[in-house]
Amino acid sequence: MIKPVPIPAELFQQNRERLRQLLPPRSLAVLNANDVMPGNADATLGFVQNADLFYLSGILQEETILVLAPDASNPRHREILFLRRPDDHTRIWEGEKLSREEARRISGIQEVRWLDEFPVVFRQLMCEMEFVYLNSNEHYRAMPQVETRDERFIRQCQRQYPLHQYRRLAPLMHRLRTVKSPLEVDLIRRACRITGEAFRQVLPCVRPGVNEAEVEAEFARAFLRQRATFAYPPIIASGPNNCVLHYTRNDRECRAGELLLLDVAANYGGYNSDLTRTVPVSGTFTRRQREVYEAVLRVFRQMLPRMVPGKTLDQLREEAEQLIAEECKKLGLLGRSTRRRTDSDESPVRAFFMHGVAHPIGLDVHDVLQPGQKIAAGWVMTCEPAIYIRGEGFGIRLENTVLITEHGAEDLMEDIPIEPEAIEALMRPRQPGKRSRRVLSTG
Repeated sequence: MIKPVPIPAELFQQNRERLRQLLPPRSLAVLNANDVMPGNADATLGFVQNADLFYLSGILQEETILVLAPDASNPRHREILFLRRPDDHTRIWEGEKLSREEARRISGIQEVRWLDEFPVVFRQLMCEMEFVYLNSNEHYRAMPQVETRDERFIRQCQRQYPLHQYRRLAPLMHRLRTVKSPLEVDLIRRACRITGEAFRQVLPCVRPGVNEAEVEAEFARAFLRQRATFAYPPIIASGPNNCVLHYTRNDRECRAGELLLLDVAANYGGYNSDLTRTVPVSGTFTRRQREVYEAVLRVFRQMLPRMVPGKTLDQLREEAEQLIAEECKKLGLLGRSTRRRTDSDESPVRAFFMHGVAHPIGLDVHDVLQPGQKIAAGWVMTCEPAIYIRGEGFGIRLENTVLITEHGAEDLMEDIPIEPEAIEALMRPRQPGKRSRRVLSTG
């Protein structure tokens, strides 16, 4: 669950203005908060806010509705935030909910009403508006199995108001969210900085005999101290788990001579970072591990200047595959015994590198975009080449978060150790009698 942090209301006001400029006359846009998902018995799984609603309002509270109607005849109806009405029962069991004044301060929206007022106001607006923009999750990799609050609202609207012209809000939100504003970039920079500080603090704890869960716990402690959370379920993968792309059990003992893949990063104020490092459990890479590590690092260094406006993710992947294929040949991986394929159209290198080399990141770790969309200045992305050698029992992935500018990629994590010598130096035990260097800031 995201920890609320101070974010200027100016950010959300700017985002709403950008959306208003894309709406045709006599348009109405409605966004709903996500549901609180049920667990077993009377438990819930915690609340994760709808990213589009947060992008336009900054509100992290459940049962929230945002209505935008720029051409409403009543000026007070042009942007309205509807909140759950506080009551004594809620205060006792869940604590205080947002007051109207708090919601105004966070969002910059002056017209804040209680949720039970929504049906009447919504009908008034529907009587004036022609186009109705409703939201849904249209991420191209999503495979939803649970009906959302937005989907229930879409069905209700179309039943009650069948003659309106309904349009998809998601393409407009994707267009807006891919390009990050300076305020958004600042929040992502902070998430990257917290991630780097945590990495430096946790790495000396890695040693033979430590459990993956203990390493995860150290990251959690480092993040929470700075009001950050995990950007995604952390991947703390030792030994053969290196080669499991989305391994999250994190419960194996790290053993001498193995590698530990750390795909773990911070979310700060709703904005995510993404980092992967692969480190030697014993503190020193073996000759073969270092050989593969340096191959991946060379690809990482070569891919950064290729991440420029105008390209697509597919083009970046093709370029990365060519570079990794050359490295695999040098490593003896693409010889006569390794050219088998699982698909007749699949490149042989995909046996060792089977995922993309980049994805956009922001309010979602795999942030929204349209398939085939060209990269533009203002995108924040990852760069994550890898080589996985299941036959040798290890894999290596390296990943940083980067900002795309008109002049190329700015590595937002360039200060986080990545060279093998720097990793080994960070893992060396401190000499007796020397004071520990404070790593985490208190800011």
